[in-house]
Amino acid sequence: MGIRGLMSFVEDHSNEFFTDLKLRDTKIIIDGYALFHRLCFNSNLELRYGGDYDSFADVVQNFFESLFACNICPYVVLDGGCDISDKKLTTLKDRAKEKIQVAHSLSIGGGGCVCPLLIREVFIQVLIKLQVCFVQCFSEADRDIMTLANHWNCPVLSSDSDFCIFDLKTGFCPLNSFQWRNMNVIQGTQDYYIPAKCFSLDALCHYFSNMNKALLPLFAVLCGNDHINLPMMERFLSQVRLPPGAASSKGRRHHRVLGLLNWLSHFANPTEALNNVLKYLPKKDQENVKELLCCSMEEYHQSQVKLQDFFQGSTYVCPTALNLGLPEWVQVALSKGQLAPFISDALVLRRTFLHTQVENMQQPNAHRIALPIRQIIYGLLLNASLHLESMFWNPLPPQTFSEVERIHKNIKTSIVDAVELPKDHSDLSKLTELSLARRQALLLETLKVKQTILDPVPALLKLPIAVSCYWLQSTEAKAKLHHLQALLLGMLMGPLHAMINSPDKEHLQQEGGAKMLYDELRRMQTRPGMRLDLDTAHVFCQWQCCLQMAMYLNQLLSTPLPEPDLTRLYNGSLVHGLCQQLLTSTSVESLLSMCPKAKQLYEHLFNATRSFAPAELFLPKGKSNSKKKKPKKRSTNWSKNRGGPISNTRCSHAGSNRFGPLMVENLEEEETSELE
Repeated sequence: MGIRGLMSFVEDHSNEFFTDLKLRDTKIIIDGYALFHRLCFNSNLELRYGGDYDSFADVVQNFFESLFACNICPYVVLDGGCDISDKKLTTLKDRAKEKIQVAHSLSIGGGGCVCPLLIREVFIQVLIKLQVCFVQCFSEADRDIMTLANHWNCPVLSSDSDFCIFDLKTGFCPLNSFQWRNMNVIQGTQDYYIPAKCFSLDALCHYFSNMNKALLPLFAVLCGNDHINLPMMERFLSQVRLPPGAASSKGRRHHRVLGLLNWLSHFANPTEALNNVLKYLPKKDQENVKELLCCSMEEYHQSQVKLQDFFQGSTYVCPTALNLGLPEWVQVALSKGQLAPFISDALVLRRTFLHTQVENMQQPNAHRIALPIRQIIYGLLLNASLHLESMFWNPLPPQTFSEVERIHKNIKTSIVDAVELPKDHSDLSKLTELSLARRQALLLETLKVKQTILDPVPALLKLPIAVSCYWLQSTEAKAKLHHLQALLLGMLMGPLHAMINSPDKEHLQQEGGAKMLYDELRRMQTRPGMRLDLDTAHVFCQWQCCLQMAMYLNQLLSTPLPEPDLTRLYNGSLVHGLCQQLLTSTSVESLLSMCPKAKQLYEHLFNATRSFAPAELFLPKGKSNSKKKKPKKRSTNWSKNRGGPISNTRCSHAGSNRFGPLMVENLEEEETSELE
């Protein structure tokens, strides 16, 4: 949510509406969505290469460590899926279009901010690591945040202007004036505090002739927020005579905000003001508009959800989720962030948004590659979704889901068939009762990988390697050998970091090369100003799409494979830099010679993936005669093999790969000859 122009207006009048705080020794309720966006966009992070997740994780950790140093106890509240009423659909589509334009700008060297695809998942993993209390609401979190903050008499931290409308007992601290990087010490003590500013609703009302604060929700919906954007309101605003002086605001930027607040201040209560609004509208529209405005104003009232109970050890109880009759395990998993909002959107609305990355806009969107994985997810949710339809109308044909996706530099809604699964997989309420073996089999069949392939791979890398095998088999991906090598080298950063920070000194002596290799890889990260290779960017965007959907499927199946540590799994600047180095001056062999243990791990990862790659991946240029035929041979269409075992195509291909027995060093030589 957000009210156009309001935040900049109150910040321009900072002296009137804000008080200075020295924040310490308090609980604070944090708008999680606002926080991870703020930390991502205002920490000088590289955003063109698909996410420097380790750097982002470090920023998040530093943020919370600042809070802990000031004895501030954070409670993070995250938005869930879309509201069941779908009232924000137009706003969401508009934002998706804007995101495409910004991503395009970044892709051609321009400016802008787009969150990397897995940023939310990384944020949650850091919260868990730091043991920060958090909850994922069933839908939008604003009202739940306000209700909890008032129950505990503590401030809210956000950047959402709606918190200027909510009647908060202890106030609202905007993120952009929350100086967590500049902690101070209280004079004469050793106690730290964070300088912050706190918005005062009473001061705002006093500024506008002591207006009734109950009028502010009407102001929000008239001014235009994410829930309401009626052309009829423009008619009202064009006809009503706003008080003099409204046009003198900076460049008329705040004309609407200032004018509306002045106008509303003349009324005693919302009913009187609303009746005056309706006078400016045609009689035939008045009743409908009144109902819509009243409904939208309710978004600023207290929530029925009691998050304090959840944070004190009880279960999260959301009346909407209860009324929908969702399985209890699904409600619990959603509240703990163990299932993504993508899943609740698919389940409740049978519609999902596929977020655009900094990719090649001339190519089909990167999410296409993961469609077969999503179809399995939809298949698992289908029966429960169809059951929900009895409660509200859904225009989609049965067995289908809709996806809002990028096409060129615009969006379109595509209709996708769910895969029909065996009966024991299609009862969502009993999905957790399936044996581990059955759940793991479904996951690996979807990714077209056999368990034996993953046996030599460390537990936390099994899912990323299975995803890499799927990615290599896809006809959508145009991965080259150096792409695969760079990706796998990037995956070594987590294990190397663990070796370097091991408390076992003897272990460190044995692995003295780990620090050397870690530092060398760090030096290979791309530098600011380097040109983005769009084809390489697209290939890695496709890999991230596969990983995202594989993680969601893994979560839906109650993690038959361990969830990978995303914070040190993929660094976009590193893999892009490695691609450039591998094509010019560096070989995998020379890099790994610094650290024998890392070399051994790399070989396990490479051996697990290479049999899934087309043979052309390893051939010198000009020596492949099978480029047009091979994809047909290696592609595996789940819809043609649904419910059955993994296609033998993969097995026979792996067996016939005449490059299978080659060691890493031999493959390096092939790559060198290709470059020559």
